[in-house]
Amino acid sequence: MTNPPIATVKAKELVSPNGTRTDNYYWLNERENPQVLDYLKKENAYTEQQMAGVKPLEEKLFNEMKGRIKEQDASVPYRDHGYYYYTRYETGGEYPLYCRKEGSPQGPEEVMLNGNEMGQGKSYFAIGGYAVSDDNQTLAYGVDSVSRRLYTLRFKNLKTGKLYPEKIANTAGSAVWAADNKTVFYAKKDVTTLLPFQVYRHTLGTDPGHDVLVYEEKDNTFGVGIERSKSRHYIGITLHSSLSSEYRYLEANKPAGEFKVFLKREPDHLYEVQDANGQFYILTNWEAPNFRVMAAPLTNTGKGQWEDVVPEREDVFIEQMELFKDHLVLNERAEGLREMRVINFSDEVGHTIPFRELAYTTYIGANPEFDTPTLRLTYTSFTTPATTYDYNMATHKLTLLKEQPVLGGFNKEDYVTERYFVTARDGKTIPMTVVYKKGFKKDGTGPLLQYAYGSYGISMDPTFSSARLSLLNRGFAYALCNIRGGQELGRKWFEDGRMLHKKNSFTDFIDCSLFLVKDKFTSPAKLFAEGGSAGGLLMGAIVNMRPDLYKGVIAEVPFVDVVTTMSDASIPLTTGEYDQWGNPADKKYYDYMLSYSPYDNVKPQKYPNMLVLTGLHDSQVQYFEPAKWVAKLRATKTDNNLLLLHTDMDAGHGGASGRFKALHDVARQYAFLFMLLGQKSVM
Repeated sequence: MTNPPIATVKAKELVSPNGTRTDNYYWLNERENPQVLDYLKKENAYTEQQMAGVKPLEEKLFNEMKGRIKEQDASVPYRDHGYYYYTRYETGGEYPLYCRKEGSPQGPEEVMLNGNEMGQGKSYFAIGGYAVSDDNQTLAYGVDSVSRRLYTLRFKNLKTGKLYPEKIANTAGSAVWAADNKTVFYAKKDVTTLLPFQVYRHTLGTDPGHDVLVYEEKDNTFGVGIERSKSRHYIGITLHSSLSSEYRYLEANKPAGEFKVFLKREPDHLYEVQDANGQFYILTNWEAPNFRVMAAPLTNTGKGQWEDVVPEREDVFIEQMELFKDHLVLNERAEGLREMRVINFSDEVGHTIPFRELAYTTYIGANPEFDTPTLRLTYTSFTTPATTYDYNMATHKLTLLKEQPVLGGFNKEDYVTERYFVTARDGKTIPMTVVYKKGFKKDGTGPLLQYAYGSYGISMDPTFSSARLSLLNRGFAYALCNIRGGQELGRKWFEDGRMLHKKNSFTDFIDCSLFLVKDKFTSPAKLFAEGGSAGGLLMGAIVNMRPDLYKGVIAEVPFVDVVTTMSDASIPLTTGEYDQWGNPADKKYYDYMLSYSPYDNVKPQKYPNMLVLTGLHDSQVQYFEPAKWVAKLRATKTDNNLLLLHTDMDAGHGGASGRFKALHDVARQYAFLFMLLGQKSVM
């Protein structure tokens, strides 16, 4: 067996008022250092060598997954300002075409952007947001060809097809048009921290060097966004941190005016604003942890004028609202599941759109038009592909528009979904959804892949994956655990999984693992775990805490060097995350983070087989965190289990761009699982 690469030890003392640590691999953060790049390439070569025996299987899995995708496909068009907008893919194409038709879905097609032509020859390519001017003639869009999420803004005349000369670099990826069809507002990012912090006003066809700075955020725990209201009456600047927000607005027909503050930011107050029918509607957690909807007059937005429209409920968390002329739509969570409630403004009577599966999710789709009784929504589950519906809010009629096709003989009736509430060690109950193919035996002999995230209040829902069928069809079960740190059971569920309660996320995951073993879904010899980004932190924590429970672990772009990263305000996104993990300048947070940080808690013990994945240009979790972690694990662990690091030298946090390139990553992960089961070729 080829020996794994060994990273050079270069001890560096990391000194803070709260303690001094020695980091032997700190030097790996030198992205341009040839020695660093050489080490990463050697790790890639070692991974390729170790997985060479399952390379044919990896290719087979990739072709199988690709074969389930209808290559020539299109989204369901939505109507906006007289045009029908949609995206479509061509056979063999990695990227979508952004298209529209005037007046009717049957009209002649106009291709606004051809992603395949634009991305040709590039190792990475992504289009950010795009927006069309009110007169339907000019398109603003963002492009990233590095994967740092620093987008260059471009403008295209949709009548002539010609691009305007200006290129605005380092933006958040989208622009907002004023009503005059020549003024746009956009957010600019700090190129070091990657935090959007400025809003500029640009006049079409002019030198971007003359753009006017209309707002700059001085607090580096806040990010900046820009939006146009659905009514088109207002342009809004959204300012947001984890626990606080602020909204500023300007009439869209007065782009040279001053933005007004809707309500000054307050500690622990999150709110968002939309306007309809002559008043503002506010989705707010003011004295309502699970959020409520309130209304205020356009002329006075002070809190004293706010009135309840939908009061808070203890057992229901409001996640999103959408306003129409006659209806208010709420995307809510009850018992961990996402559902849709429609309220008629005339009688304030609400109803929930009924769906019958045991576990599912439904979310609001593209609904740019205000004066319509039709709600566009998407429904999916572990066994139902993404399905687009139109729902008549007046007649309560649900119309199926499209179920995403899955080629290759897929039949949803061949699969079983089960839902459990697992009792955690402190008595809390954790929602968990399991899916498997009929014939799976609960006798402890089957393999199972367990997944969770558990951070930032981001909820994980049971959604369909055609790629996952390659596991289920070969005897795997798959379990999704809604551990604390997400918001599946409301705001308190999030609060109980952050800051000084973060370890609840890790023990919840382990308790779900113990449940799966106890109920004979699997055994430690065939239990696998997967998580990415902050879910990669979860993977790093569980392998330190209970390495004996797992046969193998996949850690994607893992956030594993918590104390060092959170102590460096120059690292992208650090300052905006103090509300998640704490600020290590405060000793109580320093000590608590140090007690679970995966990198700091690597110790001489046996670890599971591990596949660690990262991207050299990752904008969220820097590549050097997983690289350092693997180097330290290699030097410390006491077993001979596989430890593989693969760095995508062209991609960032989201992995490879393109719909098929990304499947190569999934195929590699699945091949790793089968390899650990001793299955080099699987039917």
